[in-house]
Amino acid sequence: MNAETPVVPRHEDALHESVALERSNILIVDDRSDKRVVFRTILEELEQNIVTVGSGEEALRWLLDNDCAVILLDVNMPGMDGLETAELIRSRRKSAHTPIIFITAFADEMHTARGYSLGAVDYILSPVVPNVLRSKVKALVQLHRLNAELKRRADERVALVREQAARANAEEQQRRASFLAEATQVMASSLDVDTILKGATGLVVPFLADYSAVVLIGDDGRIRGRQANAVRTWEAYVGAARPAFDTLLAELQETAIAKGDQVSHDRLANAAAHASLPDAPGEVHVFPLITRGKARGALMLAQGPSARRLGSADLTLAESLAGRAASAVDNCLLYEEIQNADRRKNEFLATLSHELRNPLAPLRSALHMLRTETVEAHRHGQLLESMDRQVAQMTRLVEDLLDVSRITRGAIELRRETLDVSNEIRHALDSCRVPIEAGGHKFAMKLPAEALHVVADRVRLQQILENLILNAVKYTDPGGTIEVSAETELGGAVIHVRDTGIGIAHDKLSHVWDLFVQVDESPERTRKGLGIGLALVRDLVKRHGGTVEAHSDGLGMGSTFTVRLPRAVRAELAPAPKPEPKPEVSAAPAKRVLIVDDNVDAAETLAMMLDLMGQQTRQEHDGKAALKAAAESRPDVIFLDIGLPGLSGHEVASRIRRDLGMDQVYLIALSGYGTEEDRRKSFYAGFDSHLVKPLDPAALPGILAAAERRAQAA
Repeated sequence: MNAETPVVPRHEDALHESVALERSNILIVDDRSDKRVVFRTILEELEQNIVTVGSGEEALRWLLDNDCAVILLDVNMPGMDGLETAELIRSRRKSAHTPIIFITAFADEMHTARGYSLGAVDYILSPVVPNVLRSKVKALVQLHRLNAELKRRADERVALVREQAARANAEEQQRRASFLAEATQVMASSLDVDTILKGATGLVVPFLADYSAVVLIGDDGRIRGRQANAVRTWEAYVGAARPAFDTLLAELQETAIAKGDQVSHDRLANAAAHASLPDAPGEVHVFPLITRGKARGALMLAQGPSARRLGSADLTLAESLAGRAASAVDNCLLYEEIQNADRRKNEFLATLSHELRNPLAPLRSALHMLRTETVEAHRHGQLLESMDRQVAQMTRLVEDLLDVSRITRGAIELRRETLDVSNEIRHALDSCRVPIEAGGHKFAMKLPAEALHVVADRVRLQQILENLILNAVKYTDPGGTIEVSAETELGGAVIHVRDTGIGIAHDKLSHVWDLFVQVDESPERTRKGLGIGLALVRDLVKRHGGTVEAHSDGLGMGSTFTVRLPRAVRAELAPAPKPEPKPEVSAAPAKRVLIVDDNVDAAETLAMMLDLMGQQTRQEHDGKAALKAAAESRPDVIFLDIGLPGLSGHEVASRIRRDLGMDQVYLIALSGYGTEEDRRKSFYAGFDSHLVKPLDPAALPGILAAAERRAQAA
C-alpha cells in the first residue's frame, strides 16, 4: 500500500508566498576593481542590490547608514586589511551580526582562526568557484530576508497587541466615563437623601463590587440613613459568616469616618472570625463621604463571589463616586435645612400674628368700654391696668424681636460690671413671680452662702435668667416644680434651671437653640411662643464668654438648662461706684413744645400728655413744615421723629442748628432704633437726647426738667 508523502514547503517557498520584501544589499569590499567586477557578475543572477567599495574605510562609512545581508571581504588590502575591517564592523551594534565571507588567495591556520574569531561565516579561496560563491551568498540572502520577514511579522503582532490594548483601554475609559456620567445624572436626579443613597449602591453593584452599602451619619452621631445592594449570590457566598462581615464593616466605617480617609481590608472578616470563611475570600474598601470639611458618612464596597480585586484605577473611580455622592447628600441636607427654615419661618409668622392679636383684643375691648362711658367709675382703674399689662406684653414682644435683629447684625453691646449671681437670680425671680404663681408651680432656689461674682451686663444677664425661668414655666404643667441653683465649678459660675415639665426628645436637643424652633409640636400648640427666647440666651451667654447647654432624659422627664460664665477675678471685684442721686423733678414751667411725627395719632397723643402737664404744643407731620414752624414759633423743646417723609429727622435737626441758629432749643430724637450707632448718629446731627419708641410717659417730666436746666444755664 502506497501512502502519499506530505509536501513540506521550503523556506524559499514560504518566502515567495509572503509579502514581497525589498531587495537585500550585498556588500563587496576589495581593493582590486577587476575582482569587484567579477564578483558582481557572478552575483547578479540573485537579483539583489550589489554594492562595491575599494577599501575598509569606505565599507565602514557605508555601513553607518545602510544594512546588508552579507559582506564579501578581501583579506589582503593595503592600509586597513580585511581582518581589521571585520573587527571594526563587529564592534558596532548595528553590524555586529552581519555575516562576513572572507576571500583570500591564501589562508594559513592562524589567519583562518582569527577570521572565525571575528565572526566570519566562511573562507573562500581566490580564484573563486562561481557556483559555490553564488550558492553561499544566496543562502545568506534568503536567511536575511527570512529574518526580515519574521521581524516584520513580529512588529505587526506588537503593533496589533498595542492597538488592541489601546482599544481596550479606550473602551474601559469610555465605560468609566459613562459610569461617571450616569452617576452624575443619578446624583442630580433627586433632593431626597434615601433616593441618593439607593442610587449610589445601585450604580456600584455589579460595576465595581459584589456588595455595596452607603451610610449617612447625622449631627448627633446616629445613623441618619442607610442603603445596601448586592449581587444575587452574595448571601449564599457569605453564609453564616454574615455577622462577622457586618462587624468588620462597622469597624471599617467608624475608622474611615474618624480618619476622613479610605480604609481597606483583604478579608471579609477580621482575623479572629476568618476561620468561618475558609472558602470565601474577598476584600472590603470603605470611602468617607466628606462635605464641608466633615465626614458625614461612608461608601462601602466588598468583593466576594466574583473573586475580583480592585486595582488602583477602580479605587480612584470609587473615590470619585464617593465624592459625587457626598456632594449630592450635602445638597439634600442643605435643601432640608432650607425647607425646615422656611417651615419655621411660616410657623413663626403665624405665631407672631397670634401673639400680636392676643393683647390687641383686650385693648380694643377696654377702649370700647371706656368710649361708651357706661362703665362704673371703680372699673376704670381695672380696665387701665389691663391695658397697661397688654401694652407691656407687646413691648416685651417687640423688644425680643429687636434683640434678634441686633444679634443678627452684631449690634449687641454689653455694659459690663461686677455682679453677684445670687442677687441677679433673686431679681429675675421677682420679675417672673406673676407667671409662676399663675401657673401654680412650686419654686425652689439653691444659692451659695458666699457671693458668686461675674462680670456681665446687668440687663442682659437678667434677660438670660428670665428667659430660662419663663421657658421652664411655659413647658411645665400646673403643680410642677421649677428649681434655680448656682454654684462654683472649676473657677466658673454655674447656673442650673431645672423643671419637671414635658421634657425634650433626644433628636430635638441640638435644635432648641435655633431661631423660631418650637419644642411643643402638638397640633393644639397649647404652649405658645415665638421660638426666639433660647436663641437669645445662647447668643448672650456666648458674648459673655460662657456656654449654655440643655439636657433631658426624654419626653415627660423634665429639662435642665445649664449656664456657665467666667467668674470675676480679684481685680474685678472692686466695689462699684454708688450711683449719684437723681435730681428731683419739679414741675417745669410752661414751655413752647414742637412735636414733629408723620404718625398723626402718635403726635396727638404726645401733645395731649404735654398739654395736661401745662405745656404749649404745636404739631407738624413732615420735615419742611417742621423747619417752617421752628422758624416761626422758636420753640424751647422739639420732639422730632427720625423717619420723616422728605427730609429725615437728622437733616431737620442739622438745619435747625445750622441754618436757624437755634443752639438753645432742646432737641429730642424719637426712633424705633436704639443701638449705640443710632444714638451716635442722633448726637452728631445735633440732638440732645435719643428716645426709643414707644415713649414712656413717665420720662416726660425728666425731659422737661433737662430742658429747663439747659435754659437756665444759657
